Amino acid sequence: MVAMKALIAMSGGVDSSVAAYLIRQQGMDAVGCTMKLYDNEDAGVPKENTCCSLDDIEDARSVAYRLGMSYYVFNFKDDFKEKVIDNFICCYENGMTPNPCIECNRYLKFNKLMERAQVMECDYVVTGHYARIEKTPEGYVLKKAVDDSKDQSYVLYSLTQEQLAHTLFPLGELTKVQAREIAEENGFVNADKPD
Repeated sequence: MVAMKALIAMSGGVDSSVAAYLIRQQGMDAVGCTMKLYDNEDAGVPKENTCCSLDDIEDARSVAYRLGMSYYVFNFKDDFKEKVIDNFICCYENGMTPNPCIECNRYLKFNKLMERAQVMECDYVVTGHYARIEKTPEGYVLKKAVDDSKDQSYVLYSLTQEQLAHTLFPLGELTKVQAREIAEENGFVNADKPD
């Protein structure tokens, strides 16, 4: 029997690291990756005050290697600028209140990353989102996480049936406290890293 294979989106934070750990515990073959979306200077923010820094990439790499996974950094900066940054600016200039997380999930994590997963012959894309997916006779249903205070299902509403069929959210049944405990028990470098 061939093990299922998953591409784990790893930000360098505790949630995606624990998601990777849980997938490995299920016996899946897993590959870690970080999406390089922008240079901090492009966003006008000092390197030490933002996510997606070199330190975050190194934290993700450290956890991936600890779990015995291959690890890659994918450069999606041009796509991020077009689909998220430029869209945000256009919407804002026209009196709308855009949510860049929704657009990033729609176009990057569950479009570009799904494409990359297919090329790598992965069955699933896995993220550290706090949400759940339930398979019903009518199809897949996106549901809120068990931990109401961390639920992120609202930024995932645009997922299609095909995307839901090939996505896993291992943290959907956990609380943030439980996720941190798992990270600490496994000696992850980011166990106490702020959200």
